[in-house]
Amino acid sequence: MPDTREGKDPAYPVPIPGTGFRAVVFDLDGVLVDSYEVMREAFSVAYREVVGAGEAPFGEYNRHLGRYFPDIMKIMGLPLEMEAPFVRESYRLASQVPVFDGVPEMLRELRGRGIPLAVATGKAGDRARALLAQLGLADMFETIIGSDEVAHPKPAPDMVRLAVSVLGARPEETVMIGDAVTDLQSAHGAGVAAVAALWAGVDEEALLAAGPVAILNRPAEVVSFCAAAGQTVASGVAS
Repeated sequence: MPDTREGKDPAYPVPIPGTGFRAVVFDLDGVLVDSYEVMREAFSVAYREVVGAGEAPFGEYNRHLGRYFPDIMKIMGLPLEMEAPFVRESYRLASQVPVFDGVPEMLRELRGRGIPLAVATGKAGDRARALLAQLGLADMFETIIGSDEVAHPKPAPDMVRLAVSVLGARPEETVMIGDAVTDLQSAHGAGVAAVAALWAGVDEEALLAAGPVAILNRPAEVVSFCAAAGQTVASGVAS
């Protein structure tokens, strides 16, 4: 069971059912797969082809991860034409995207306990499903939802609400595992428990400010957190 960490109350307390969570929704990049370097390369190529010479502002792009690529381009004031080469390079480099250590075992354990799983990702749906199929993980999930498959992608709650509906769960018995503020905002809006995943080396302070009910440092902790969720998170953040 995760230890309790001292700290302020979560901004959005979520009731946790006495029997634990019955459904889990995952973000993809930074939670299930380590796609950081591939995204950096794809973004740099797209920037060079469309914008031209100069250093691609990947650091700023990285601050918006979790959002749909066209939405990030609008926020950054970059040409939407960057999407085509970015997607092309992402497909070309997909074989270089590894799964985080412990993720396959964690997914199998959750499924073995009868917990249905979903993915809600900033990627387009076809690209997310292709990547997970290539990695041999697609069959682990009841549904894989991309940002292009809902009216309003993250940080809006649409994707998480759709996932909860497909999984046949209630919001209060569902947890969303994400590594970005947009993931947690989407979870809050959908009324599900928002949990921060730190194993990709993300900014813990920013995630804590977004009010997760827990922070987890390893994929294996997802299983123990769900099993231990009979305890109400009322003060502090579980870690």
